[in-house]
Formats: sequence, structure tokens, C-alpha cells
Amino acid sequence: MDDPVPAIAEADATGETAALFADIRTVLGVGVVNLIWRHLATLPGALPWAWGGLRPLYRDGSLAATAAALGGRLSPPATPGLPPEVLAAGLDPSAQAGIAAVLAAYERTNPLALIALTALQRRLEGLPSAEAAVPLAPPPAPNLPLPPLPAALPSEVAALVLRLNTLGAEREDAMMATMYRHLAHWPPYLALAWATLAPLAANATLATAIAACRQQANTLASALAVPALPPPPEPEAIAGALDRFAGEVLPRMVVIRAILAGDKRFKQ
Repeated sequence: MDDPVPAIAEADATGETAALFADIRTVLGVGVVNLIWRHLATLPGALPWAWGGLRPLYRDGSLAATAAALGGRLSPPATPGLPPEVLAAGLDPSAQAGIAAVLAAYERTNPLALIALTALQRRLEGLPSAEAAVPLAPPPAPNLPLPPLPAALPSEVAALVLRLNTLGAEREDAMMATMYRHLAHWPPYLALAWATLAPLAANATLATAIAACRQQANTLASALAVPALPPPPEPEAIAGALDRFAGEVLPRMVVIRAILAGDKRFKQ
């Protein structure tokens, strides 16, 4: 299963792009570079423009504080959780620990990316930004390793990933969420995730929660002091990329990850 948008694989990055990828991994404290950064690397000048504007907010703690505030404002739909007997039927303790690690990594990276890209989107659109930020001491960022993305998936697992990705999506060509691909190491869990999420999608509870997340992210991002940036080389292409991520896939997956992590067995 390939990336849903053009992207530079970390192993293929060279020169300035490789250096920026390494810096992103270090600053975010995770073992992989999220798809948005790898996609921006395919657009001339987009990655250094975007990362140059957002890196100070990652480093001074303002983005982390704002992302934490977003988490506090979300009210993901409650679910009954998964009884131990259900988990034991297909997921041993090692698998459960791996799933918890994936959910923990996305707990950090997705809200950060949503707030950051929403703030960048507002700057690109000429919307107001805060004039000054209060420096914050960023908390220690332990490394949160992720398993490599599966190179290939059995057809039935790939079909389940694609079906999961439709839940909460507003577009027929919804961007594939990388989190599902990481969770595909444990196909039984994908089936359990479908059983948890599908009823919420059917009664519009999921869509309501995603819309609320998007609104809260925009409100919080407006209070960030994004530095003035020169005009990017291809503003329309960058605007399109930001809309696909900040406007569609990230709020969807912030809410869905919160729902799935509601079960205490998948919290680290």
C-alpha cells in the first residue's frame, strides 16, 4: 500500500531534505517523519518554508501547550471498551503493547501537526496571528518509536484498512491515514476498531466530534504567534496540501485515535 499523496521516503531523502527530515525527527521526538512533511518535500521550496516557520513553535513549547489544550477541549464519544476476553482471542500482551505504542506516538504527533498546519494555513490565507508568544519550557520529549510501515498487506487486510479509512471521511477520495497502516501489523485489532467506530460513523456522532475538533483547532491556532514568512514558491500547491491534512485527515484521526485509546489497555 503506497503513500496516498506524492511523498519522499525517508530512505530516499538526500541533501537538504535529509537534513530537514533528521531535524524533524529530533524536534518531535519520534522515529519517523510524518507524511505531511514528506509530501511537502515534493513541492519546490515548501518543506524549508513550512518547517522554518513552525520549528520555533515546536522548540519553545507553544505548540505542545496548544496541542495539549486541544486535547482538553475534545469530548470524544465514549465507548464500552474491549473486555480482556475479546483481546485475548487475537492479541497477546506483546501485540497490545505494540498497539499502545502506536496510539501513543500518534497522540503526540497528530494534535501537534493539526495545530501547526492550521496556524500555517491561517498565515498563508492572510488571517491574523498573535503578535507575540509567551516562551514556554517544552517538556522532555522521550522518543516514541513506531514500527516500520508494512511493505505490503494481504488483500483482505488492505481492504479492511481502506474500509476503516472511510469512517468519518467527508470526501470520497479521503486521504489514507498512516495510523491505520501502522496498526495493520495487528489485523485482529483493525477488526475491533471497525466494530468500535462504525456505529459512531453511522449515527453521525463521529462526524460531529470531528467538526468540533476542527473548530477548536482553528480557535487555538489563531492565538499562536507564527513568524512572518516570505511568500512560498507555490502557494496554491501548498494551500491544497494544508487543506487535505489540516482540513480533513488530521482532525478525523485526532478524534479517532482518542476514541480508540479510550480503552485503558491502550494507554501508556
